[in-house]
Amino acid sequence: MQTMRARQKDRTQTNPALSTRRLKLGTFQTNLDSGCVMSDLDGRLDITWPNTVALAKLADEMEFEALVPVARWMGWGGKLNPQGPGFEAYTWAAGISASTARTGVVSTSHITINHPIISAKQSAVIDHISNGRFILNVVTGWVQPEIEMFNQPFLSHEDRYACAEEWLAIIKRLWTEDESFDHEGKFYKIKKGYLAPKPIQYPHPAIMNAGASELGRHYAVKHCDLVFTVIRTGGLEECRAHVQAYHKLAADYGRSIKVWTLINIVQGETEKEARDFYNDYVHQRGDWEAARNMVEIFSLETNKRNVPPERIKPLQEAFIQGWGGLPVVGTREQVVDALSTLSKAGVDGVLVAFPRYEEGLRDFRDRTYPLLKQAGLRDFV
Repeated sequence: MQTMRARQKDRTQTNPALSTRRLKLGTFQTNLDSGCVMSDLDGRLDITWPNTVALAKLADEMEFEALVPVARWMGWGGKLNPQGPGFEAYTWAAGISASTARTGVVSTSHITINHPIISAKQSAVIDHISNGRFILNVVTGWVQPEIEMFNQPFLSHEDRYACAEEWLAIIKRLWTEDESFDHEGKFYKIKKGYLAPKPIQYPHPAIMNAGASELGRHYAVKHCDLVFTVIRTGGLEECRAHVQAYHKLAADYGRSIKVWTLINIVQGETEKEARDFYNDYVHQRGDWEAARNMVEIFSLETNKRNVPPERIKPLQEAFIQGWGGLPVVGTREQVVDALSTLSKAGVDGVLVAFPRYEEGLRDFRDRTYPLLKQAGLRDFV
C-alpha cells in the first residue's frame, strides 16, 4: 500500500483543469454524432474514431484543459436523430487519454446507470492511463427515455440528488480509503468495498457537475471542483453576477470552485458572413423536430425546469445552433473579445464548439488562438 501511495501526485500538478491559467479551454460533445449541432449541415461531425481522435489531438496541440464527452444512449429523433450514434464516455476517455499528452480528459457518468464501484475503478484506470489528467463529470440523468431503456426507475428530482450524494461519497471513499468498508444507504449497499490501485491524483481526481436547479447548484459547489453552467448573455455585468453567485454559494460551504461554460463559435471573415452562415445551418437546415423532442423532455415537471410557451422556440434554436451554449457569431477578433469578456466576468474555463467541428477547431488553432495568447488569456497567473 505504501508503494501504491508513493505513485500518487498532487492533482494541482497533474491535472490541467486545476491549473492557474487565466482562461482554460476545452471541447464539448466530440464523442457524439453531429457534435453540438442539430442540423443537416455538410461538414458536421461524423462520429468515427479517427474523427474524434483528430479533434482531441488538435485540442492537445493547444494544451486545452478539458475534453468533455456527453453520456448519451439514444438520439433525439426527428429527421437526423442528432447525437444518436456516439461513443460511451468511459471507454472514449480511456482511448482519448492514450491518444493525448497534455489535455485534461473527462468521463461523464450517470449515477443510476453506472454503479459506483465500477465507476470508481474505471476512473482510476483512466487516471493511470492519462497520468493524472482525468476528470469525472457527474450527471443525475434528466432524459427519462434513456433511464427507462436500462429498466431503471426515473427518480424524482430530489431523490436524484440524494442518490448523487450517496454515489459520490462511495466513490470518494473507494478512491481515498485503504481499508475495505461496508455501506448501507437508501440507494446502495456495499459489502467490503475495495479499490486498488488508487488513482494517480491525490487526494482524488477532479470532479465536475452541471447542476442548475437550486438543489443542483448546492450539490455542485458542495461536492465538486468544476461547475459547468450555461450563460445566456455575453454582457459583462450579467456574466459576473452569474459567476459570483456560484462562488458565494461555494464560500458558504467553505469551499472554492472553478466555473466553466460553453460557447458555440460561428466565425467568418466578416460578421455578416458569420451571421449568414448561422441563419443557413440553423433556420434553413436545422432539425427543429429533433429539437422539439429534446425540449419536451427537458421541460418535464420532474426536471424542475419552468419553460413557458414563449421560451420553447428560442430554446429549440439554442440547442440546434450549439447545444444551448452561448452563440458567438462574428470575426475572430469578436470571438477573442467575447472570450475576454467571459474571463473578466470571472469564468475560469470555456468549452468551445463549432458547427463544423474539425474545420472550425483547425481555423481556431491557426488564426484565433494566437490572438488569444496575445491578449494574455492563456497566461498562467
